[in-house]
Amino acid sequence: MIPPLPDHMLRQLGRTEGDADTLGVLVRDQDTRRLLLLRALLDAAGEAPAHVLAPHALDRLRQDWALLETAERADRTAVRTVLLHPLVGPWIQRCLHGLSGHGPTSATAPGPGLRADLDHLSALAAAAAIRAGVPFTTRLAGRDGLLPLPTLGALRTDPDAPGTVDVAFSGTELTLRHIAAGPPVVVHTQPDGATGSADPRWLPVHVLPAVRHGIGPLPLDDIDPYRTDGPGLGRHGLSTATAIDDHARKSWTESWAGVPPLLRIGGEHRLTEVTVLLRCLVPLGPPPGSGPAGEGAAHCSGTRREAFGAVLSSEPATPASFAATLVHELQHTKLAALAALVPLHHEDATPRHFAPWRPDPRPFDGLLQGAYSHLALADHWQRNALFARRVTHRDLAWAEHARCREQVAAVLPALAGSAALTREGRILVNEMIALYHRLDDCPPPAGHLARARAYVATAKVIWQQRNGSHQPWETPGIVRRDDHAPVYVDKARIDAGRRLNARNA
Repeated sequence: MIPPLPDHMLRQLGRTEGDADTLGVLVRDQDTRRLLLLRALLDAAGEAPAHVLAPHALDRLRQDWALLETAERADRTAVRTVLLHPLVGPWIQRCLHGLSGHGPTSATAPGPGLRADLDHLSALAAAAAIRAGVPFTTRLAGRDGLLPLPTLGALRTDPDAPGTVDVAFSGTELTLRHIAAGPPVVVHTQPDGATGSADPRWLPVHVLPAVRHGIGPLPLDDIDPYRTDGPGLGRHGLSTATAIDDHARKSWTESWAGVPPLLRIGGEHRLTEVTVLLRCLVPLGPPPGSGPAGEGAAHCSGTRREAFGAVLSSEPATPASFAATLVHELQHTKLAALAALVPLHHEDATPRHFAPWRPDPRPFDGLLQGAYSHLALADHWQRNALFARRVTHRDLAWAEHARCREQVAAVLPALAGSAALTREGRILVNEMIALYHRLDDCPPPAGHLARARAYVATAKVIWQQRNGSHQPWETPGIVRRDDHAPVYVDKARIDAGRRLNARNA
């Protein structure tokens, strides 16, 4: 039987790397899952009782699906650009939960929310047909003052004049007439999805320039209604989505221009990650509590498993911050996709592990995710420190490297000592340990290292005071292997990593 991912690809990923072929395997698997979920949505709608989805609504859903099929016959790539847009994922999940009776608007209590969610398929089908160059006419419903056409833009409507919008597309020109307000809006479209209109009611999706020749620009999507759908943003230190004005767009673009050179310092694989994995950025507002009078973080970012390819981020202050955000978040994207393809461990979801980057106990999977992303950051900042010519840039990079390095050192014993790692998980963790040791070839200045160790030690004391002083794996100096034979280690340096590599590779 051929494994879903060969060992040499697993080892690449364990080193927080991955060439285009390796990352392409993850992308194809995620894309297949998305298309299967879309089919599952249509099937779930067809099986829903009439009190949940009225016959006329089901008929409209099937008409939208037929338009998608027509568009795909004309231009399969154009349609996949829409259906595989990251923010379609949260919409599918919301609809499936609603139809199954588990969502905020569910089959047990159907309401306008579920109907509005299902109506979004009409907008997706229209956007796909526009990209494919297929003429059509339809009628769409706006919501909260906007009619979004995903990946293209949105029509600003009058929220005090609710109603539907008549949409007609000729193959090059899009006409939108809000029945309750004003003259029609004419939008000119390009084959690459770019749109333009003299009417200020049309809001095109912002884009950032491509990081490499031969690929398209990157959407900076502040329009899609599902970009931050779902609870839990505040719990994870994230703010809500925000719309950006011309000043903010200029600031994003200026920071973005400095990102590719900084990523290239970390190796071509960092640029490859952005090229292959990143499909859109979602701008967030400043994190809660930030600002001149606040004590919170100055920046926040995150990813969502159901929105593969999207990075949510507040506006980065500098290109260096922007590059580090992408390195950090794309590791989460990469590892989540890998875990969906092959099981990495059989640990339970009990939150019990210390992680220096979080005040609360973490489950094993969260610990693995955090260690993986911080290890990539340690490598990224070390390479930037070695390359930097300005003293201030070099000191910043060494400080960030040392902090991430010591954070990883604090948790690698828990990962290496797990008896629940699968074969693939063991390969991954072994390569993480090997990369950690390679960082020792160019250690940070003593002062930065001492401050980083003090930072992690303080974080651990505070964590123990809040959550208890003992973890299951915390027998001093011991990490347990898969066969439960104790291996003695120095936790600060994880010296057992080389032995684990040799015995378990």
